[in-house]
Amino acid sequence: MCDILGLLLLHIERRIHSQTWGVEYSSTQICALEGSTVEIPCTYSYPSWKDYKKTVVQRTFWFTELNSRDPLDLREDPDYADRITYHFSGNNCLLRISDLKLMDSAEYKFRIETNQQGGSYSGSPGVTLTVTGPRVEVIRSSSGLGLVCSSRCFPPGHFSFMWFKNGEEIQGETSYSYRNPVSPEDTYSCSYEGQRSSEVYAPKSVIVSMNLTEILEDRSVTLTCSSDANPAASYTWFKDNQGLLPGGPYLILPSVHRSDSGRYHCVAENELGKTASEYVSINVEYPPKTSNVSVNPSAEILEDSSVTLTCSSDANPAASYTWFKDNRTLISEQEVHFSSIRSEDSGNYSCKSKNKHGQSSSVPLLLDVQCKCRL
Repeated sequence: MCDILGLLLLHIERRIHSQTWGVEYSSTQICALEGSTVEIPCTYSYPSWKDYKKTVVQRTFWFTELNSRDPLDLREDPDYADRITYHFSGNNCLLRISDLKLMDSAEYKFRIETNQQGGSYSGSPGVTLTVTGPRVEVIRSSSGLGLVCSSRCFPPGHFSFMWFKNGEEIQGETSYSYRNPVSPEDTYSCSYEGQRSSEVYAPKSVIVSMNLTEILEDRSVTLTCSSDANPAASYTWFKDNQGLLPGGPYLILPSVHRSDSGRYHCVAENELGKTASEYVSINVEYPPKTSNVSVNPSAEILEDSSVTLTCSSDANPAASYTWFKDNRTLISEQEVHFSSIRSEDSGNYSCKSKNKHGQSSSVPLLLDVQCKCRL
């Protein structure tokens, strides 16, 4: 009796170790066209017994991502609603996805869950599915522009192409290579088995935007060039029609200076052509830096002569001016004019320049009016 029991235990022990957890996929890389149907097959295995407990499969499913740390059954994912089918036969498993979308590109894994302690297993790495549609490649050669309808998922011996120009089908164009002249003024797309590519076209709607409406000196200014283009555009910047570096969709002036004032525009360019934006003006504003007083005539000033004092400053926007004589407000003008100056007009004159960003005061100027009686 003991011998029989020992043989039975040995048999059970062999069965336990004869099967292990595993998932095998027929292929780990699958490429499929948008709108088509794909099948992903696999086989799985698990130990029939573990710790003298018979294994019962409780759940099998496919997943691509985790939901609260647990795998999410594709049948419960709204992105796959009505497009997912599971097929099981013995230890064979198959996932079918219909009406493929570009967002279906992902790594798909099969999972088995059982009644055993820790008795769940996911086949990893899984199957990487790449979903693409046809696309138009632009080829530039010495003979001019050319177009090719391509996809990494095209099957061998594909023939049924259609070409479109400005949205209209071009009759007689069935080759993967477009055989007519290509114009940067037009849009082009191709189709394979009902799946149509995006249109390709030269840049249009090229616009420059600026992050500030009022630009103060020493502030950071960013100009952004945007365009509608396919293939994506590259950009070149110009100031007062002179080329600038670096390129790219952004032109950043980290600490703008008054010398940066000017007219800016960008040019967007792709393989099909190029288009320039409208001009955008940068007007760098700053407070009065200095205020200077000048006198005309600058020679000796005699009574009854005509004398003009002028206050000047470098400011943007232009400054307003206030004059002072011996620290008393005199007049709010840029100039003080004496048509017939008198000796009592002698004194210390100064001016203040002011705009909305700040102000600056001049050094006082001593005006000494000489009496004619001395002559």
